[in-house]
Amino acid sequence: MTVSAQTFVFADLAGYTALTEAHGDEQAADTAADFFETVRALLGDHDAEEVKVIGDAMLLRAVDVAQAAGLAERVVCDHGQRHLALGVRVGMHTGTAVRRGSDWFGSAVNLASRIADEAQAGQILCSQATRAALGPAAPLEPRGERVFKNLSDPVALYELIRQQGDRHFPIDPVCRMAVDPELAIKRSRDGVEYYFCSEHCVETFDR
Repeated sequence: MTVSAQTFVFADLAGYTALTEAHGDEQAADTAADFFETVRALLGDHDAEEVKVIGDAMLLRAVDVAQAAGLAERVVCDHGQRHLALGVRVGMHTGTAVRRGSDWFGSAVNLASRIADEAQAGQILCSQATRAALGPAAPLEPRGERVFKNLSDPVALYELIRQQGDRHFPIDPVCRMAVDPELAIKRSRDGVEYYFCSEHCVETFDR
């Protein structure tokens, strides 16, 4: 069935491929499982549901757009800024879709995924439709337009400026994980200080 407009939230781990290459499949799978567990613990607070897991990403749905935005912010802040965690990037779009069993289909779902692909680690991007649904008081800043395959018109993107306080950890240049500078292994090169999560990443960097 098709329902009234709702918001789809597509969240995935930025740098997951680099993590897999640096530390292997097992650690990467553990990181993804921890991410999924963190997100699932937040769904009830925002009247949202998990639609499905796709690799290292999750598709979420919320009828209330403000609840969806609050969920997106918590997903980024609760998981993405933790020690030894990959940053999370989020795409949001508000529209109608068709439900088949427990899954959802339609352009609204596809566009949320494409918008997430445009986000950087720690960034929440949304469409004009989500911006309009959130209203003028929402903390959003324009981020230009993107042209997506099979869409005739460019899509205007907006960044949700997070209100939660968080710590900004440096990024391991090898595996792309955020690392706590107090616990990291440090190396200086040409006046620049680098932070690593493990000796393995240090050795890879030195090579």
